[in-house]
Amino acid sequence: MDALACFSTCPDAMVAERIARALVEDRLAACVTLLPGVRSIYRWEGAVVADAEVLLMIKTTAAQLPALRDRLVALHPYDVPELIALPVDDGLPAYLQWIADAVAPGTP
Repeated sequence: MDALACFSTCPDAMVAERIARALVEDRLAACVTLLPGVRSIYRWEGAVVADAEVLLMIKTTAAQLPALRDRLVALHPYDVPELIALPVDDGLPAYLQWIADAVAPGTP
């Protein structure tokens, strides 16, 4: 399997929901879990900033990552949105197959 778990942060629940829904509707993600209440501390434009954010946990495949990356950048309000993709080394085989099937082009 070539499943990936990807992470991205959003400024609020409305933006997170809009991006998550678009990625699933476009078959770029099988599922996006929204985790509200995260707080990020980071360096931006020379200052240390702390913001409340919503974390997206995006389940997809390596084959869909380039298109997912492009779509995320197009939808995201940040100048440099976070996108980190981690390989899924193991998992429930039926779930990993579901991810693959859910993002496969041409499947209902």
